[in-house]
Amino acid sequence: MRTQVLPVTEESIALAARLLNQGELVALPTETVYGIAADARNGAAVRKIFEAKGRPQDNPLIVHIYGMEMLHGIVTQVPVRARKLAEAFWPGPLTMVMPRGPEVSDVTCAGLDTVGVRMPSHPVVQAVIQASGVAFAAPSANLSGKPSPTNAQDTLADMDGRLPLILDGGESNVGVESTVLSVVGEHPMLLRPGYITKEQMEAVLGEEVLVSPAILEKLKEGEIARSPGMKYKHYAPKAQVTIVQGSFDAYRRYVQAHAGEGVWALCFDGEGARLPVPSVEYGKNHDGVTQAHHLFTALRDLDRNGAQIVYARCPEQDGVSMAVYNRLIRAAAFRVVTA
Repeated sequence: MRTQVLPVTEESIALAARLLNQGELVALPTETVYGIAADARNGAAVRKIFEAKGRPQDNPLIVHIYGMEMLHGIVTQVPVRARKLAEAFWPGPLTMVMPRGPEVSDVTCAGLDTVGVRMPSHPVVQAVIQASGVAFAAPSANLSGKPSPTNAQDTLADMDGRLPLILDGGESNVGVESTVLSVVGEHPMLLRPGYITKEQMEAVLGEEVLVSPAILEKLKEGEIARSPGMKYKHYAPKAQVTIVQGSFDAYRRYVQAHAGEGVWALCFDGEGARLPVPSVEYGKNHDGVTQAHHLFTALRDLDRNGAQIVYARCPEQDGVSMAVYNRLIRAAAFRVVTA
């Protein structure tokens, strides 16, 4: 299969809409990362996503909509909490897990009785949904387990020959996947942190948002993944990544003690020049927004540079930084040391 990469035009959006209606895949930009889209109602089309990514079938996909009226048939009910949060954060990088409706393919939901839904804010996604009339399932457009792509070039590096079309809409703004919140239980439960923070959602809901232990720890044996991004190892470069907790001075000493061929540092802006090994920087210290924006590109840069062992500066664990830590700890397969 030949993969076309096209700039965003009326013609390329119309082509994307046609392909989706024909049961084909399209990769396209969202405000979070680039995604691979297929009609969420068409099980055969959605299976092509799992094949293109090499993704395990027990990992559910998120359905993307444009306008609240598209929820009809995708969910059986819209809980009051979901309405409040939609008013505050949709369109935007928030996915809500709700009771699954009859129109969503079993393949999309990995057989679960719930479905994650979001209304993206990126104009290209909105245009494709409007042109096609298709609510589509779309995970990140990377090979399973690799860092998510935030531009068309990195999408092509993983997906060349695996799907017919990539729409090039420039760099994604946010840089990490959407926040995922379950609104089906007695209490709202954060399943995956993102740009919309726990604190922001609590302010809208007026109640505590619980945090799934799987955000910072491995899923327990036999535990079901109710959201994408809950699996053990994810977002990982080829290199072995270890997160190093502690001050910059302690981190520098640790890296010095472990320096050697193929050893690289993943550090914050302005720190690389003070380290004894080559480095890639991924945003400002104490600034989760810039770290989120640069993390996946930085992980791919480490691969492009042939890094074999990477020692990563540890982000904080609140606000948007919680999302950065969540992705990084999975990229590191939960290897964390204290310097």
